[in-house]
Amino acid sequence: MKVTRKIIEIDENLCDGCGQCVPDCAEGALEIIDGKARLVAEKYCDGLGACLGACPTGALKVIERQADDFDEAAVEELLAAKKVQAEAPAPAAADTMACGCASSHIQSFGPATSPCQAANQPRSTAGAPAVPAAYAGADPAQSALTHWPIQIRLVPPEAPFLKGADLLVAADCVPVAHPAFNRELLPGKTVLLGCPKFDDAESYVAKFSEIFQVAGIKSITMAIMEVPCCGSMRGIIQAAQQRAGTSIPVEEVVIGVRGNRL
Repeated sequence: MKVTRKIIEIDENLCDGCGQCVPDCAEGALEIIDGKARLVAEKYCDGLGACLGACPTGALKVIERQADDFDEAAVEELLAAKKVQAEAPAPAAADTMACGCASSHIQSFGPATSPCQAANQPRSTAGAPAVPAAYAGADPAQSALTHWPIQIRLVPPEAPFLKGADLLVAADCVPVAHPAFNRELLPGKTVLLGCPKFDDAESYVAKFSEIFQVAGIKSITMAIMEVPCCGSMRGIIQAAQQRAGTSIPVEEVVIGVRGNRL
């Protein structure tokens, strides 16, 4: 039923697809679709404008027009469906690929080291943070990864490698763009990868809030690209901390599209 009421309007010319508005919409009415913030359906928007303050470009505003009436019951169904999606268990072994590689098989391991090379391995590079001593002798041809899986959607909050971890939350373009990812950012960190633009922001907020509640995370390093859409990871981590009631220190690292650390 159409009524005259207040509702969100999105200026697509101003919207850069950063996604920072998505976690602030408690009704789940906003999503990033084709690189722009979109109203999923008029019935999900209550028109109160809680998302306005999160938009860095001023692309959102509340207007009054003919729209479908706000449907609280439909919102509850939407949020319940998103919660189920966020809490869905990782694929069972029967769902793995024919090669037998189970993406959800939890593993913890240390980086490969070579004692012969330890004496000649540089401890840091000019302008880059020092590599933790425990990793200083690692073979530069080896990954500093210490666990599996690494995708945000696949890692259960109770994974043993998350306990008391220094967390590295990285946009999944970062390891490809930044040539020193394994040498500068990954050592000593438990990494979780994801795309804040194309993945579901609410599921990320739910996953991180649970991790923050149960894992005792010591610190968060957030590595994102300089492109605007990557900035929504800030809102996701902030919303997750608010939901979890935690105050974990966060360091932000921004990588340029040419791979340089900004």
